[in-house]
Parts: sequence; C-alpha cells; structure tokens
Amino acid sequence: MILTLLFVFAQSVGAQQTTVAVAANMKDAFAEIDAAFRATEKSQMRVVYGSSGNFAAQIMNGAPFNLFISADERFPLELYKQGKTEDAGIVYASGKLAIITKKSTETKSFDSKEVLTKAIQRANKIAIAKPELAPYGKAAVEYLKAEGLWELAKDKLIYGDNIGIATMYVITGGADIGLTALSLAKSPEVAKQTSYRLVDSKFYEPLKQRMVLMKGATPEAIDLYLFMQGNQAKLILQKYGYTTP
Repeated sequence: MILTLLFVFAQSVGAQQTTVAVAANMKDAFAEIDAAFRATEKSQMRVVYGSSGNFAAQIMNGAPFNLFISADERFPLELYKQGKTEDAGIVYASGKLAIITKKSTETKSFDSKEVLTKAIQRANKIAIAKPELAPYGKAAVEYLKAEGLWELAKDKLIYGDNIGIATMYVITGGADIGLTALSLAKSPEVAKQTSYRLVDSKFYEPLKQRMVLMKGATPEAIDLYLFMQGNQAKLILQKYGYTTP
C-alpha cells in the first residue's frame, strides 16, 4: 500500500501542470499560437488571461505561473530584478494602439483630430484599461495627453481591469469609444461589431512585449517559450497587427 502511494505521489510530481499567464491583448492571437503549439505535442497546460500588472503582483506573491507573456517590458523586468525569473526573457512582439467604436459610427472620420474631438464631446463614456495595471491603458492616457484631448476625455473615462474588458465595454454599448490593442480590434469577434482606426505610435511609448520564464519552469513552458520565437508563432502575431523581432 505504501509503495502504491509513493508511486502515485511520484507521478503527480512528475506531471506538474504548466500554467501560463498571458496579457489580455494577446487573447485571440495566443489562442491560435496555443492551438499550433498543442499540435506539436500533447499539452495539458493551463492558460490564464489578464492584466500584466495583476500577473506581476500575483507572481511576486508566489502564484505558480511557469511562463509570463506580458504586454510590456516593465513588469517582466521588475520580476527579473526581484529574482523570480530564469533570466531577463525576450521581446517577442511590439503592439499598437487603436481607437474603436461600434460599426454605426463613422470611425474613418477619426483621421481628423477635429472630428475625433467632436466625437469625444458627444460621447457619454470612453473605455480604456487601468493604466496602472495594463500597458495599453497607460498608452491610451499618453495618447490622450499628447493629442491635447485629456481634459476633454478624462471625466468620461471608464476603466477595465485589463484591455479585454475595456474592449467589451464598447461591444456591449457600455462605452461609445474605446482605446484598445490593435490585435483585439482585428480579432474576428471584435471586428464583426466595431470599426477601428490606428493611433499614430508617435503619441505613446513603444509597446514592446516581453515574456519571461519563471524559476523552475516546466519543460513544456520552456518548449512554448521557444515556440513563441519561431516562424509559425511570428506569422500569427503579424496577422493580428504585431511587429516581431
């Protein structure tokens, strides 16, 4: 009986589940990458989506993630400085910011700052992600300030805990305008119901997205980390509007 219990315990230790923390802006792109990765090997990994800031805080408090795929560099590099990761990781993609509205709105006119200003004046709510937690929320604030629209927009802002939630506010009608990741704006579900306009990247800090392996990462997490750097994953990322190294 004791030998049997020891054998079961050894199996459970050897079969440690891989858990991956993925920034919400990557949801649709990573779903395709995940499917491609699982086609190469039998995978039982668990994928969790959320804000990069929340994930960093959870990892600092001992959350058992094996790989952190962030929406920026700041959070992964802070974890590295705190000794939580194998190394400084790598930039796997750079993202872009976009403005979205429901299909009925003339988003194409937003190429004119004057028209965008009028749209903000008419809007009841404008959705962005919480800038302290989500890099795309931080970029949205930088853009509004750089374009001189902050004072006009600030009292109309509603905040999502991550960029996926902020995007859903526009889809469901909770907000008239949203500032989101281009990757989400281009996703089939969002593109079906909204129109988007790309924001000029000169108005916000570059959205370089870094991933890091946690100390003691599982072999499967290491395989995924390497897969994310390969041509197949890069093509998927480019399809969703990311630029890749």
